[in-house]
Amino acid sequence: MKARVSSANLKPEELLTFLGALYSAVVCDVLDAMGYRQQAMHSEVRPLTQARSVFGLVRTARAVPMSAIPHEPYKLQMAAVDSLTRGDVLVVDGQDTRACAFWGELLTTACRRKGVHGVVMTACTRDMWKINKLDFPVFGIGYHPADDKGRLEVVEAGQPVTVGGVRTKPGDYLIGDEDGVVIIPGEVSDEVIRRAREKVSGENLVRNALAAGMPVGEAFKKFGIL
Repeated sequence: MKARVSSANLKPEELLTFLGALYSAVVCDVLDAMGYRQQAMHSEVRPLTQARSVFGLVRTARAVPMSAIPHEPYKLQMAAVDSLTRGDVLVVDGQDTRACAFWGELLTTACRRKGVHGVVMTACTRDMWKINKLDFPVFGIGYHPADDKGRLEVVEAGQPVTVGGVRTKPGDYLIGDEDGVVIIPGEVSDEVIRRAREKVSGENLVRNALAAGMPVGEAFKKFGIL
């Protein structure tokens, strides 16, 4: 019998290595089975770049629509980006704002240089002609050419936020791809990743059985996976 995979004592960088080999659907299935059934962001949060998968440690910011240019524009936005480190994903509650672009080439350049893994936001991006050359995942709700100065301003960072209908906080983990974005609560991240790795192994067995001609019902009865 194969030994059970354990990740209980792994460091964050080791968890990230395992998480990067998974995909959103299998993680979502595991969370469902554990009773966490509201961890997938709404379907409007999509990959906007040619880099279409993202994973990492959640860092948060909240931005609100503005009608005038503040005294110190970009202040907390810049501070949030400057606080990011390797393996982080910036998760931004942008209030589903479609009137401007919260993200762009220069922020992407800064993050990529530091090894940040991506940004996920309920806001828009721009400068796609350049970002798509940088191999940096940007997930959001659309594109817009207008700058966010005086239109969308970060008012806090490092606090719990709700993004795409999912509550998240610093220290959670995130995985996203073309199926969508899933938040893994930090307190169960090791167990979720362990179970997801085991489920992937099981799915490989099912896939091989189906490819060999086994009926779906028989495969489900044998493996309990669909």
